[in-house]
Amino acid sequence: MSTEATGLDQQALKSQNDAAQAVVEQKIIIRGGKPLRGTVRVGGAKNAVLKMMAGALLTKDVSILRNVPNLTDVYMMAEVIRYLGAKVEITEGQVVIDARDVRDTEAPYELVSQLRASIVVLGPLLSRFRKAKVSLPGGCAIGERRIDLHERGLKMLGAEVKIEHGYVYANTEKLVGTRIHLDRPSNGATENIMMAAVLAEGQTIIENAAQDPEIVNLADFLIAMGAKIQGAGSYSITIDGVSQDELHGVTFDTIPDRLEAGTFILAVLATGGEIVVEGANPHHLYSLMSKVSEMGGEISMYAPDTMKIRSDGLNKGTDITTLPYPGFPTDLQAPLMAVLTIAEGTSILSETIYENRYGHVPELRRMGADVALTGNAAVVKGVPRLTGAEVKATDLRAAGALIIAGLAAEGITEVSGLVHLDRGYEHLESKLRNLGADIWRR
Repeated sequence: MSTEATGLDQQALKSQNDAAQAVVEQKIIIRGGKPLRGTVRVGGAKNAVLKMMAGALLTKDVSILRNVPNLTDVYMMAEVIRYLGAKVEITEGQVVIDARDVRDTEAPYELVSQLRASIVVLGPLLSRFRKAKVSLPGGCAIGERRIDLHERGLKMLGAEVKIEHGYVYANTEKLVGTRIHLDRPSNGATENIMMAAVLAEGQTIIENAAQDPEIVNLADFLIAMGAKIQGAGSYSITIDGVSQDELHGVTFDTIPDRLEAGTFILAVLATGGEIVVEGANPHHLYSLMSKVSEMGGEISMYAPDTMKIRSDGLNKGTDITTLPYPGFPTDLQAPLMAVLTIAEGTSILSETIYENRYGHVPELRRMGADVALTGNAAVVKGVPRLTGAEVKATDLRAAGALIIAGLAAEGITEVSGLVHLDRGYEHLESKLRNLGADIWRR
């Protein structure tokens, strides 16, 4: 990387940090108690587009991703792959990635530490260049997110992998396909191994693979690029290695964000009302839809990508256990808890994915919630009402939860910590305002 290019990256990073600092000082103000009514369209899935941006590094060509949300995480991933030598252009709803001149194989701490998902550049870099040096990742402080399965999977493909001084070092003379069984269905490990295997010799089989829709979206993107992948979305993924020359650029669409759709669905349960959610895939939300019906909400599908949700705001408590897809998503645990704080009866939430994902609990208590923590379980006793308060988001989904609580609460709620919110929700306050919420940012 030339000094000039590095300087440009540092300048871009400084601009990003300055913008983030400005967001830190902002708050979302909510005057609660208004039911939601109207129509809202969800954007593209953050957790899909970030991985496809990394996957674009595999080809010596230009790729175009569409239905891309305007999120800080997207801009941070763009900075990571720019540092590696790619040209990235972001316009409204679209990212153009020219990976022809990628030469650098080091993703540095100052970039990767700000974005957990950037660890997935490891697989593409190792696959294309046979070496990579990637900083251990950062992101939301919701618990330990190990990379042991990434490391073991890449070693089984023939790479030498070591972790020293906060970096993952990987190199190999060649990658050779093999059968890899994951101890747990890790999204990041599945993605890194799958992308590394695209240019490996022979066949790779990943067993106990993550089955999330975002994994399928990434696999379909790679297939459109020329990769040979079967079984994505199931227990076992098979990748037959291809040559570098067989890969080419592609124009590809990002799937809808099921977590954004879930947040709007839960907001209606909390406030009452009726909304139509457009652009969502109901097949990605069955675990949530089942709970909505169990709690007393009405949810129906009247088009392939459209759902109607109706609620009187009087919900019954329920129990959930977060599990890998297709189980109940950990990313909707906090938003659901916000609803359950004012639901009838006692609910028990068991968090099995991340051990520190209850940072929103003290903030909900400030609003009058009755939540007790015991190990990985939260016991939520419904109260008649929440009251507005000053609260602070501790992570991305906690921000969504506190906004939902503020929509349902009496009085005014002020939510700070918006740097987390803007990582995963595109213009959430304006979308809610269009549904009738009394909400603004200052």
